[in-house]
Amino acid sequence: MNIYGAKDLAASFRLVRKNTIRIANEIDEKDYGFRATPESKSIAGLLSHIALGTRFPAFIHGAEHLSTLEGFDFMSYMGKIGAEEATLTSKTAILTALEKEGEQFATWLEGVSEDLLAEVVSFPAGMTPPTKTRFEMLLAPKEHEMHHRAQLMVSQRLLGQVPPLTRDREAFMASMRARS
Repeated sequence: MNIYGAKDLAASFRLVRKNTIRIANEIDEKDYGFRATPESKSIAGLLSHIALGTRFPAFIHGAEHLSTLEGFDFMSYMGKIGAEEATLTSKTAILTALEKEGEQFATWLEGVSEDLLAEVVSFPAGMTPPTKTRFEMLLAPKEHEMHHRAQLMVSQRLLGQVPPLTRDREAFMASMRARS
Protein backbone atom coordinates (compact mmCIF):
# COMPACT_ATOMS: atom_id res chain seq x y z
CA MET A 1 0.00 0.00 0.00
CA ASN A 2 1.31 3.44 -0.92
CA ILE A 3 1.45 6.07 1.78
CA TYR A 4 1.44 8.66 -1.00
CA GLY A 5 -1.70 7.84 -2.93
CA ALA A 6 -4.03 9.08 -5.63
CA LYS A 7 -5.30 12.11 -3.70
CA ASP A 8 -1.69 13.18 -3.08
CA LEU A 9 -0.83 12.74 -6.76
CA ALA A 10 -3.83 14.87 -7.72
CA ALA A 11 -3.06 17.61 -5.19
CA SER A 12 0.56 17.76 -6.29
CA PHE A 13 -0.42 17.88 -9.95
CA ARG A 14 -2.92 20.69 -9.25
CA LEU A 15 -0.17 22.75 -7.59
CA VAL A 16 2.15 22.26 -10.55
CA ARG A 17 -0.61 23.21 -13.01
CA LYS A 18 -1.55 26.27 -10.90
CA ASN A 19 2.05 27.50 -11.13
CA THR A 20 2.14 26.87 -14.88
CA ILE A 21 -1.04 28.91 -15.29
CA ARG A 22 0.53 31.74 -13.26
CA ILE A 23 3.38 31.88 -15.77
CA ALA A 24 1.01 31.64 -18.73
CA ASN A 25 -1.00 34.56 -17.37
CA GLU A 26 2.06 36.71 -16.74
CA ILE A 27 3.54 36.40 -20.22
CA ASP A 28 2.03 38.90 -22.65
CA GLU A 29 0.22 37.33 -25.58
CA LYS A 30 2.48 39.31 -27.91
CA ASP A 31 5.36 37.21 -26.54
CA TYR A 32 3.65 33.85 -27.05
CA GLY A 33 5.52 33.45 -30.33
CA PHE A 34 8.91 33.87 -28.61
CA ARG A 35 11.38 30.98 -28.96
CA ALA A 36 14.45 30.70 -26.73
CA THR A 37 16.28 29.19 -29.72
CA PRO A 38 15.17 28.83 -33.34
CA GLU A 39 14.66 25.06 -33.02
CA SER A 40 12.76 25.16 -29.71
CA LYS A 41 9.01 25.41 -29.25
CA SER A 42 7.48 28.84 -28.87
CA ILE A 43 5.94 29.85 -25.56
CA ALA A 44 2.51 29.13 -27.08
CA GLY A 45 3.78 25.77 -28.33
CA LEU A 46 5.12 24.81 -24.90
CA LEU A 47 1.93 25.86 -23.14
CA SER A 48 -0.26 24.01 -25.65
CA HIS A 49 1.92 20.92 -25.26
CA ILE A 50 1.62 21.14 -21.47
CA ALA A 51 -2.14 21.70 -21.66
CA LEU A 52 -2.74 18.47 -23.57
CA GLY A 53 0.11 16.52 -21.98
CA THR A 54 -2.22 14.65 -19.66
CA ARG A 55 -4.23 13.08 -22.45
CA PHE A 56 -1.79 10.22 -23.05
CA PRO A 57 -1.59 8.98 -19.43
CA ALA A 58 -5.36 9.35 -18.97
CA PHE A 59 -5.87 7.31 -22.14
CA ILE A 60 -3.50 4.44 -21.37
CA HIS A 61 -4.28 4.18 -17.64
CA GLY A 62 -7.93 5.17 -17.72
CA ALA A 63 -9.90 4.97 -20.95
CA GLU A 64 -8.00 2.00 -22.37
CA HIS A 65 -6.45 0.60 -19.17
CA LEU A 66 -3.60 -0.92 -21.14
CA SER A 67 -1.42 -3.46 -19.33
CA THR A 68 1.19 -3.42 -22.07
CA LEU A 69 2.38 -0.78 -24.50
CA GLU A 70 3.69 -3.46 -26.86
CA GLY A 71 2.21 -2.67 -30.26
CA PHE A 72 0.82 0.70 -29.18
CA ASP A 73 1.08 3.20 -32.06
CA PHE A 74 2.77 6.08 -30.24
CA MET A 75 3.44 8.05 -33.40
CA SER A 76 -0.18 8.05 -34.52
CA TYR A 77 -1.54 8.88 -31.09
CA MET A 78 0.99 11.66 -30.44
CA GLY A 79 0.47 13.00 -33.96
CA LYS A 80 -3.22 13.51 -33.18
CA ILE A 81 -2.35 15.31 -29.95
CA GLY A 82 0.21 17.45 -31.78
CA ALA A 83 -2.39 18.44 -34.37
CA GLU A 84 -4.75 19.47 -31.60
CA GLU A 85 -1.98 21.44 -29.86
CA ALA A 86 -1.56 23.42 -33.08
CA THR A 87 -5.19 24.57 -32.90
CA LEU A 88 -4.56 26.36 -29.59
CA THR A 89 -3.36 29.64 -31.03
CA SER A 90 -4.59 32.38 -28.66
CA LYS A 91 -3.66 33.03 -25.05
CA THR A 92 -7.32 32.64 -24.09
CA ALA A 93 -7.61 29.23 -25.79
CA ILE A 94 -4.37 28.04 -24.22
CA LEU A 95 -5.35 29.20 -20.71
CA THR A 96 -8.76 27.58 -21.08
CA ALA A 97 -7.15 24.30 -22.13
CA LEU A 98 -4.61 24.45 -19.29
CA GLU A 99 -7.38 24.91 -16.75
CA LYS A 100 -9.89 22.45 -18.23
CA GLU A 101 -7.48 19.63 -19.13
CA GLY A 102 -5.58 20.01 -15.86
CA GLU A 103 -8.67 19.79 -13.71
CA GLN A 104 -10.08 16.86 -15.70
CA PHE A 105 -6.84 14.94 -15.19
CA ALA A 106 -6.55 15.82 -11.49
CA THR A 107 -10.18 14.84 -10.84
CA TRP A 108 -9.64 11.51 -12.58
CA LEU A 109 -6.33 10.97 -10.81
CA GLU A 110 -7.68 11.53 -7.30
CA GLY A 111 -10.27 8.82 -7.90
CA VAL A 112 -7.95 6.01 -8.96
CA SER A 113 -7.62 3.08 -6.58
CA GLU A 114 -4.56 1.82 -4.73
CA ASP A 115 -4.94 -1.40 -6.73
CA LEU A 116 -4.72 0.50 -10.02
CA LEU A 117 -1.63 2.41 -8.82
CA ALA A 118 0.05 -0.91 -7.94
CA GLU A 119 -0.57 -2.50 -11.36
CA VAL A 120 2.44 -3.12 -13.56
CA VAL A 121 2.55 -2.01 -17.20
CA SER A 122 5.01 -3.62 -19.60
CA PHE A 123 6.83 -1.75 -22.31
CA PRO A 124 7.87 -2.74 -25.82
CA ALA A 125 10.88 -5.04 -26.08
CA GLY A 126 14.16 -3.19 -25.69
CA MET A 127 12.85 -0.41 -23.43
CA THR A 128 14.54 0.07 -20.08
CA PRO A 129 13.14 -0.66 -17.64
CA PRO A 130 10.85 -3.27 -19.17
CA THR A 131 8.01 -2.48 -16.73
CA LYS A 132 6.78 0.26 -14.40
CA THR A 133 3.94 0.54 -11.95
CA ARG A 134 1.07 2.80 -12.89
CA PHE A 135 1.97 4.86 -9.81
CA GLU A 136 5.39 5.62 -11.24
CA MET A 137 3.91 6.31 -14.66
CA LEU A 138 1.31 8.67 -13.17
CA LEU A 139 4.05 10.74 -11.56
CA ALA A 140 5.39 11.40 -15.06
CA PRO A 141 2.81 14.00 -16.21
CA LYS A 142 3.81 16.27 -13.32
CA GLU A 143 7.51 15.73 -14.05
CA HIS A 144 6.90 16.39 -17.74
CA GLU A 145 5.08 19.62 -16.97
CA MET A 146 7.79 20.80 -14.59
CA HIS A 147 10.42 20.13 -17.26
CA HIS A 148 8.59 22.32 -19.76
CA ARG A 149 7.73 24.93 -17.13
CA ALA A 150 11.45 25.33 -16.51
CA GLN A 151 11.82 26.12 -20.22
CA LEU A 152 9.07 28.73 -19.84
CA MET A 153 10.89 30.27 -16.89
CA VAL A 154 14.06 30.59 -18.96
CA SER A 155 11.99 32.28 -21.67
CA GLN A 156 10.59 34.66 -19.06
CA ARG A 157 14.14 35.58 -18.04
CA LEU A 158 15.11 36.12 -21.68
CA LEU A 159 12.09 38.42 -22.01
CA GLY A 160 13.26 40.41 -18.97
CA GLN A 161 10.73 38.97 -16.52
CA VAL A 162 11.27 37.40 -13.12
CA PRO A 163 9.30 34.14 -12.89
CA PRO A 164 6.64 34.10 -10.17
CA LEU A 165 8.15 31.21 -8.19
CA THR A 166 11.45 33.09 -8.08
CA ARG A 167 9.68 36.21 -6.83
CA ASP A 168 7.89 34.14 -4.19
CA ARG A 169 11.17 32.61 -3.00
CA GLU A 170 12.90 36.00 -2.94
CA ALA A 171 10.03 37.50 -0.88
CA PHE A 172 10.16 34.57 1.54
CA MET A 173 13.93 34.91 1.95
CA ALA A 174 13.57 38.67 2.54
CA SER A 175 10.97 38.00 5.27
CA MET A 176 13.28 35.42 6.87
CA ARG A 177 16.18 37.92 6.88
CA ALA A 178 13.91 40.60 8.39
CA ARG A 179 13.01 38.23 11.27
CA SER A 180 16.63 37.48 12.18
